[in-house]
Amino acid sequence: MISSQMLKGVLEGCILKIISSKQTYGYEISEELKKYGFEKISEGTIYPILLRLEKNNCIIAEYRDSPNGPKRKYFSITPIGIKELQAFLLSWKELYNAINMLFEMGDKENE
Repeated sequence: MISSQMLKGVLEGCILKIISSKQTYGYEISEELKKYGFEKISEGTIYPILLRLEKNNCIIAEYRDSPNGPKRKYFSITPIGIKELQAFLLSWKELYNAINMLFEMGDKENE
């Protein structure tokens, strides 16, 4: 299981990635995250991130009618959000490479 502390740093980028592929709403984002192994992410965790992304002009929201009750708030990525997503991916790759190098080199040094 991925610890919540580790998730805090990556959820924003993951949510931007999901929104970059299609207009979507909170519950659907939650379900999409579960499909990729983020099992313990609640909607209560996602909505504050969505609000922050909206406040920072990374995403925009639009209310639409829902076939099942009240209107839903659909999110779309903005050009600022695309730049943030690209920056996240670059940072993630750097972190991923650094961690892999540490564990690989650390293992070789301890042999």
